[in-house]
Amino acid sequence: MPLPMVAPAMAAPSFTRLTMPPAIALPDAVVQVPPPLSVVGRRVAAKHKAVVVLGATGTGKSRLAIDIALRFGGEVINSDKIQLHTGLDVATNKMAPDECAGVPHHLLGVAHPDAEFTAADFRREAGRAAAAVAARGRVPIIAGGSNSYVEELVEGDRRAFRERYECCFLWVDAQLPVLHDFVARRVDEMCRRGLVEEVAAAFDPLRTDYSRGIWRAIGVPELDAYLRARGVHVGDDERARLLTAAIDEIKANTSRLAHRQRGKIQRLARMWRVRRVDATEVFLKRGHAADEAWKRLVAAPSIDAVGSFLLGDQQEYGGMVTAAKASIFASTAAAVAAAVV
Repeated sequence: MPLPMVAPAMAAPSFTRLTMPPAIALPDAVVQVPPPLSVVGRRVAAKHKAVVVLGATGTGKSRLAIDIALRFGGEVINSDKIQLHTGLDVATNKMAPDECAGVPHHLLGVAHPDAEFTAADFRREAGRAAAAVAARGRVPIIAGGSNSYVEELVEGDRRAFRERYECCFLWVDAQLPVLHDFVARRVDEMCRRGLVEEVAAAFDPLRTDYSRGIWRAIGVPELDAYLRARGVHVGDDERARLLTAAIDEIKANTSRLAHRQRGKIQRLARMWRVRRVDATEVFLKRGHAADEAWKRLVAAPSIDAVGSFLLGDQQEYGGMVTAAKASIFASTAAAVAAAVV
């Protein structure tokens, strides 16, 4: 049976999230783009258009997807393999309803926690969601951190998606040392929001396999030893040590994930026309200054690129992509140098 494509309502957490500042207020009305399907020449139909937002964990993909959706009348299709599952909203860092700013989200919390949801499953369900969004005259925006799923959607099944859609690829990037610092602080904030209590409530002492479904989420297997120690005679100091070790492991594994994701995106950027936007400065600031940096360095250039893409200015969009690709190598070299120092 096909999965429902609009995520069910979720209770908004009562904690303040350590994420990027709220989606920027865009003063202009929604841009009216050309109809999603038209006829060009004789017996040749133009493709629908879709936007794909790439980025390592913590870079602000969801926020950018919402900014673009609000500006151009889009709907977001989640491409995070863990957020596809129901439950563990803190551990999986799902968007709360108030953070979605009224933008419809699809494939968010729709699979059973134990279910295996393969890349082929995602290609099928995301393709259906995109078709439904485009049929409503709106823009499908695919956003999430599972790059293997995105690649399967775009390139799989004999590139059927590419036959139906022109794609605008955006990459929210940041230098790794800066991103590692941010994701460590985000883990601390997730703990304050109830990460440990949430995982403890779902803990099953009979479970030993953390390779399937939602139980693969970073933050779940790392807490196993600590949670098992609750049922035996263990002193407070030892329990505290186990918890500290688990949180440190969560931070380390999140940083490793960001590193792997960035490497995969660099490979995809050699295959696709990817527009890279550098959010490093955003993570170096706080509060209003971070919000202004996001608007200037991430949201504004991304909206310009998507606007050119949707309105058919391929020459301008192509120039943006060329400039962005040139910056990838400089950014990578700088990140490597910073890591060595």
